Amino acid sequence: MTAVPEVMKAVQLVGHGGLDQLLYRDDVPTPEPAPGEVLVDVHACGMNNTDVWVREGAYGTETDAAEVSTWRRGRSTLTFPRIQGADTVGVIAAVGEGVPAERVGQRVMVDFSIYHRPEGDDSLADIDYMGHGRDGGYAEYQAVPAENAYEITADITDAELATFCCAYLTAEQMLVRARLAAGERVLVTGASGGVGSAIVQLARVRGAVPYAVTSAGKEAALREIGAQDVVLRDVDDLVAEVERVAGGPVDVVADLVAGPMFNDLLRVLRPEGRYTTAGAIGGPVVQLDLRTMYLKQLELHGSSQGTRTAFRRLVRYIAGGEVRPLLDRTFRLSEFHDAQRAFMSKSYVGKLVVVPDRHWEQVGAHHAAP
Repeated sequence: MTAVPEVMKAVQLVGHGGLDQLLYRDDVPTPEPAPGEVLVDVHACGMNNTDVWVREGAYGTETDAAEVSTWRRGRSTLTFPRIQGADTVGVIAAVGEGVPAERVGQRVMVDFSIYHRPEGDDSLADIDYMGHGRDGGYAEYQAVPAENAYEITADITDAELATFCCAYLTAEQMLVRARLAAGERVLVTGASGGVGSAIVQLARVRGAVPYAVTSAGKEAALREIGAQDVVLRDVDDLVAEVERVAGGPVDVVADLVAGPMFNDLLRVLRPEGRYTTAGAIGGPVVQLDLRTMYLKQLELHGSSQGTRTAFRRLVRYIAGGEVRPLLDRTFRLSEFHDAQRAFMSKSYVGKLVVVPDRHWEQVGAHHAAP
């Protein structure tokens, strides 16, 4: 293994605001793995909506939806500067005390969750994540608990592997909470994004039938990954169109958009249907007629991240080829502002991934935009 340098290149978030709050630096101290930790030589790290919302402080509070606030309402663990990035893939470069030296050289995918509860306790009430409560993977090196670094031998590239972690774990937990079962129909909003496209695939893994809501031009890509049919989000009558393509109301709505669409999403559910959400890119403040909820006996579930159990299932899905990566393109870490602009445009299907410049030719170049 190459000797670990004392300083590294990284993108630091230095405050809430615009892209100017993200600084690419070449003098950030390289972390040292504490007892029970490993140091990962980062090869790739996927991008997520959470990165943008935390930067913007867009999570609001329970009393003021517009107030600048970060991901953990009322109990933030975010301090500046912070290195974001939840979807780390790389090679273990060093180990801390108590970790077998044989782990050096392993190719790993990092479970980004910070679990404050012991093994076997799957409550997510006080969960945190890397890139928020501690530094993440938009850097050349990242220190993580050894138990969070999963060896991966699947025959896919590092950049492709970096598309899975946050999106697919979030998607898996959403479907767990909604108890999606074989044969059921699920409507997926924001289906072309990382989490949405993961839900489409994971629904098929369960034997369920996914229907995708997306914008024009993305229909073929979504059908290719398993969508039974596609509904355009700007259709005149969403409820009528969903019932037409699905043959009636659906069992589950997996929503990542919300906004003005929210009421229609409850209307397309059958009686005793289930609604699950992990995002609100179309607007977090919605109108809810409680009569729709209680007269139809609906269940509404909020979900974020996932459990150790769900992550281990994801690792098995990857190993078994049951899900496949949807990598749109890669960016150099030094081009991070360009990467985040492209990410916020939402003009692609799947995921964008950043690669440290030192690994660009081996990891990122062949996945870059032409």
